[in-house]
Amino acid sequence: MLQRQKAAGMTGYFSSPFPRRTSVGVDVGGVVVGGGAPVIVQSMTNTDTADIDQTVAQVAALHRAGSEIVRITVDRDESAAAVPRIHERLQRLGINVPLVGDFHYIGHKLLADHPACAEALAKYRINPGNVGFKDKKDRQFADIVEMAIRHDKPVRIGVNWGSLDQELLTRLMDDNQDKGFPLTAQEVMREAIVQSAILSAEMAEEIGLGREKIILSAKVSGVQDLIAVYT
Repeated sequence: MLQRQKAAGMTGYFSSPFPRRTSVGVDVGGVVVGGGAPVIVQSMTNTDTADIDQTVAQVAALHRAGSEIVRITVDRDESAAAVPRIHERLQRLGINVPLVGDFHYIGHKLLADHPACAEALAKYRINPGNVGFKDKKDRQFADIVEMAIRHDKPVRIGVNWGSLDQELLTRLMDDNQDKGFPLTAQEVMREAIVQSAILSAEMAEEIGLGREKIILSAKVSGVQDLIAVYT
């Protein structure tokens, strides 16, 4: 995969009316994301990750279809325990696709309780909106980042408009009401998405995670909203 990316060159991969923003390349299990590398196709399984046979079969099918990174849900102990076995089975099949762990609320605990899972995953996905509640949120976010540092893994900070950090959104809404020319609710939502991603990345860096280990992403259902968030 790295050879294919190098062969494509760091610039001029495709022509576009929109110039590509210069970013830091992040190595995800041998696949470089950003930094001028070709755009990567990533898919996600919809299996019960604890079902090893079904998950391996679907990851293999996605890989054959062109997916270069595959995300799997790690939502409970059984799923976390299955991850290293899934990784090992794929390796035996000659499928070297990086696996990304998608965590919700208890990711910090699952990574700590299942070190083999933490090692088998190529990247950890964190959603600032569902990493925890109130005073536990920052601590649990930090726990995941510290696990990433310990296992030398990158993290993807993925903000989803459907599960935004409600404390941040409420604060921005309140601040907006005091402005002479307030933004629309839609514009505030966009700002909340951007701030959630940036503030989380800054927190991860303060904990000690290098910039070359952080991927930022945002998911919005409206195309124009998504363009606005990324520009």
